Amino acid sequence: MRLPVSRLILAALLAAAAIPVSLAFPRKPKSDLAQVLARMNDAAKRLKTVKANLDYTTVTVLVNDRETEHGQFLFENPKNPEILINFTNPDSKTFLYRHNEAQIYYPKLNRIEQYNLQRQSGLIQQFLLLGFGTDANALKSNYEVSMLDEEDLQGESTIVLQLIPRQPDVKSQLTKIQLWVSEDSWLPAQQQFYEPDGDYLIAHYTDVKVNRPLPGSTFHLDAPNAQRVKKN
Repeated sequence: MRLPVSRLILAALLAAAAIPVSLAFPRKPKSDLAQVLARMNDAAKRLKTVKANLDYTTVTVLVNDRETEHGQFLFENPKNPEILINFTNPDSKTFLYRHNEAQIYYPKLNRIEQYNLQRQSGLIQQFLLLGFGTDANALKSNYEVSMLDEEDLQGESTIVLQLIPRQPDVKSQLTKIQLWVSEDSWLPAQQQFYEPDGDYLIAHYTDVKVNRPLPGSTFHLDAPNAQRVKKN
């Protein structure tokens, strides 16, 4: 069964081809898990905004199907997150998340679908904000966290973390999550979400810019004449 929240947030967003497998023996990480989480904590405390390019891939293993969408990811205010993802390829659409509401704008249809996500806000933030402003203590309380390796991800040095959900409602939908954490920004360079049926989702971030000012109009949909449809 497809993960509804993941499809709504990450696929409609929010994180390519299959992750390359290194032929070399795994390198022993230079840092231990406590050091990595401490650096992520420091980065989270300073985080205000993120702007990045996003490649989002859904993989259906049974039929070996891969679909990738390309766009721009914008994020502000970790405590009360506002997220806008503007997909441009292969189809144009914009995803906006703020105040526990998701809106998806389809320009070709001149249509906005609205979702009230108040009851799922905690679960959604786990999926959306893993590594973006997430407190390390909160991460450890919600997941069994382990460090797998260091990996060069398209020229970027990263540390790979594996997260196993502790909460039954999350575990029933996601078996595990892997984070590729940049050793430069200590933010995610890539996230991979594994579903119980074997399918998985990849969000890959490039050209990441942190704490740059964003226009006040960023987290609004400029579509005054669009048809609005509530999908709850």
